[in-house]
Amino acid sequence: MSRLDIRALHTVEEFETVSHLYAGIWGTEPSTAPVSAEVMRALAHAGNYVAGAYEDGRLTGASVAFFGEPAGATLHSHITGAVMGRGIGLALKLHQRQWAMDRGLKRITWTYDPLIRRNAHFNLTKLGARPEEYLESFYGAMDDAINGGDESDRVLAAWDLSAPPPVSGNAYTPLPADAAHAVRDDRGRPELRSTDAEFILIDLPDDIEALRRTDAAAARAWRVAVRQTLGGLLAEGARVVGFHDRRSYVVRRAPATPADLPTGSNQ
Repeated sequence: MSRLDIRALHTVEEFETVSHLYAGIWGTEPSTAPVSAEVMRALAHAGNYVAGAYEDGRLTGASVAFFGEPAGATLHSHITGAVMGRGIGLALKLHQRQWAMDRGLKRITWTYDPLIRRNAHFNLTKLGARPEEYLESFYGAMDDAINGGDESDRVLAAWDLSAPPPVSGNAYTPLPADAAHAVRDDRGRPELRSTDAEFILIDLPDDIEALRRTDAAAARAWRVAVRQTLGGLLAEGARVVGFHDRRSYVVRRAPATPADLPTGSNQ
């Protein structure tokens, strides 16, 4: 069984290795990796979080985060990348969580592509983080192997460090009986539905990354559908309360305020 060691990074050589790892994960040239060695060097020197995960001495994952607003309470995790399928990403996030708590921080935030099912499942189910804001085309169009030139819509997720992490990576929330779909997968295409239900389901495609390569029009349709529904609901004050069956966001509509309720008339 391989030995996993996660530690803070400090040298230019370490940061260059991370930059090459990221280039491989995101499918870019080393010169255009998501984060350069120089930026990581500056962030680490200023006291921010830059850590690497090593399996038997070989770098297989890394995470970069910096302090955010509100000052003294938040760490913003800019990027985490790891070899998939061996629990390295989860180990990195738990290491990052402990690092933040040791410094008295209250929460960790990060952005992720809301269309990638495995990321939504990881963030919401395994970690217990919750989306707070929908950010349209946050980085502009990104032409790498993961984003495929699509607009870079992102969700800002927040991880409350005062809450215990899910037991065994399970944050399952029972699905309410009256939950209704606002977006349903209809043979690989998004079907939008009108609903007044309190609990709303928003399906995701099976594999948006493959779809971007094979059917750009379908990928765009999913982007627009999720932007319209999830983005619109979050803007109205709705809360994402879970991720059902590794496929669907479960969103609870914001309760009506007195100003929203119908009033009588004596005319």
